[in-house]
Amino acid sequence: MEQRSIASDKVFEQRSILGLMTNLQTKRKSEMTDDERIRDFQRKLYRKAKQEKGFRFYVLYDKVSIGYFLKEAYRRVKKNGGTPGVDGITFKVIERKGLPEYLSEIQNELKTRTYKPSPVLRVKIPKSDGSKRPLGIPTIKDRIVQMSCKMVIEPIYEADFEESSYGFRPKRSAADAIKKIKEYLKTDNNEILDADLSKFFDTIPHNKLMILLAQRISDKNILRLIKMWLKAPVIDNTGNYISGKKKKVGTPQGGVISPLLANVYLHLVDKIINKAGGIFKKCGITIVRYADDFVLLGKEIPEIILLKLISLLTRMDLKLNENKTVKCNVKKKSFNFLGFTFKYSKDIHGRNKKYLDITPSRKSIQKVKDKIKEHIKYNGHLNPEDLVRGLNSIIRGWLNYFTIAKVSYPAMAKRQLRFYMSTKLNKYYERKSQRKCKLCNHGAFQRLVDKYGLIDPTKYACKLTTVKA
Repeated sequence: MEQRSIASDKVFEQRSILGLMTNLQTKRKSEMTDDERIRDFQRKLYRKAKQEKGFRFYVLYDKVSIGYFLKEAYRRVKKNGGTPGVDGITFKVIERKGLPEYLSEIQNELKTRTYKPSPVLRVKIPKSDGSKRPLGIPTIKDRIVQMSCKMVIEPIYEADFEESSYGFRPKRSAADAIKKIKEYLKTDNNEILDADLSKFFDTIPHNKLMILLAQRISDKNILRLIKMWLKAPVIDNTGNYISGKKKKVGTPQGGVISPLLANVYLHLVDKIINKAGGIFKKCGITIVRYADDFVLLGKEIPEIILLKLISLLTRMDLKLNENKTVKCNVKKKSFNFLGFTFKYSKDIHGRNKKYLDITPSRKSIQKVKDKIKEHIKYNGHLNPEDLVRGLNSIIRGWLNYFTIAKVSYPAMAKRQLRFYMSTKLNKYYERKSQRKCKLCNHGAFQRLVDKYGLIDPTKYACKLTTVKA
């Protein structure tokens, strides 16, 4: 157990926000940047939590209101971008009126315990199946406080989280999850259960979540902050005000703190499935989880495993979406996870064998096509430089996500994307031929590539997503 603890420490030091190249212990605090001071504090919290599994942290709230914590929180919130909340206050407005004064007001509210979150603006985002996903947008002020709180408490829970969890964690990504699934499939764990939780963020029970949080934190002021965010009132896009006082379930999908709270709650699933001597381990079952999306893998997944999983989720007041939960053998049927399709394809040289093929899913390809179509429709009137700048932003992000070195094979998808862009751009500029346009009848796609730097998906040298062993 001691060796395992030491190994886990090394993984965290190498892969998390707390692992710094510079030894901060040789620096005086006055010589550290705000980010370095925060990371130094986080590392100490993590080590304490790792060494004492039952320790409950009791003096944390004062750190949330420290000036350099709030300043760094603002920097990170601004970097993440996003629209303003119900108060309509933007980053430009804050900086025009004076950022130091703005942060000082927040600091004073936190110190005097007068801080109260504003209502959350609820909007609905269309989904590919025609339904809509609710998204909660807190004000920038609330996002700053949530970020500061997250920076304080995250290392404590990071010390407990399982290696099988990849979503919304420091220095972990979807690419790491995809690689891990490939590793398991390569060892003949070809039976999978692709689980989908029904309305997870809307159904997290507050009382059970608070119990899990309190297992590591005894600071009542931190717990009070989190409870206020969970029960914050909501204003929908029609202006209706919905009180949150009686709300007993759900955390706003869109809040800064929500992904961490989700990981804290679903850590219980990871822990039980990974438990040595438990029914899942006895059946050789492994889990790979990214936030509320997860797959179980094994040489065989017996019916008792599905029943045990349903029983576990029921006790947690969660429910499997039976229509979207898929059980299959990958060698016989493909499955999708995090936008990728996993399947066994025939050998291209005609040999009597199949190889594991991990490619962007059809839905993922269609999504990027729709974004390109919409961008051209609403920005085609712009000069070529501005049009290309927007298109490159869409294409670059998509290519970087789906290109994972030695793991994924997106070549065919890149050719499809190139053909779609070429057809769409050529047709668009042909329709503009009534007006004077140099791109008409000259192969618009290739001209934009050659002269204006439009990304050709088949030739773009991606910043390859690599995953550490």
